[in-house]
Amino acid sequence: MGTLKKAALILLILCSCVGCDQVTKSVARNHLVSSSPIYLMEGVFRLQFSENAGAFMSLGRGLPESVRFWLLIICVGVALTGMLQFVLFSREMDRFSVTEAALIIGGGFSNLLDRLYNDGLVVDFLNAGIGPVRTGIFNLADVAIMAGSGMLVYWSLFVKKPRRSAGPITDRSE
Repeated sequence: MGTLKKAALILLILCSCVGCDQVTKSVARNHLVSSSPIYLMEGVFRLQFSENAGAFMSLGRGLPESVRFWLLIICVGVALTGMLQFVLFSREMDRFSVTEAALIIGGGFSNLLDRLYNDGLVVDFLNAGIGPVRTGIFNLADVAIMAGSGMLVYWSLFVKKPRRSAGPITDRSE
């Protein structure tokens, strides 16, 4: 896949992820902050406003603010930038691989924007489950990250064929 086609696909997915996530977070800020939880599909989905100072499942929320800044803003920003560069310039990535990576980058970038413009906090508003078995509270950026990660695992386990070596391996120590 050429760099220009890759860049267009990444840009499309990035804009979709960030756009959808930021719009839904804005709606959550405007309508869920002062309301009680809203139950959909007989309680399978619950909409409730939350701000998360930590990472996935609030990991690290108790860390000092300066540590969270370095870990969740600086390190995440560097990792996303590096991943974006790798995806753009790697010659071995097909359309499926670019899509899964772009979903992870798009979700990560949207949550990073939240942290930058919301005093280090990420807006979460979705919760799913049946009865007492429920997920943590999450957002659409988290869905994009999980979808990209799930695709990556699936592709790695069931689709990708192992590379064949160029020839037999010989012992060169003789």
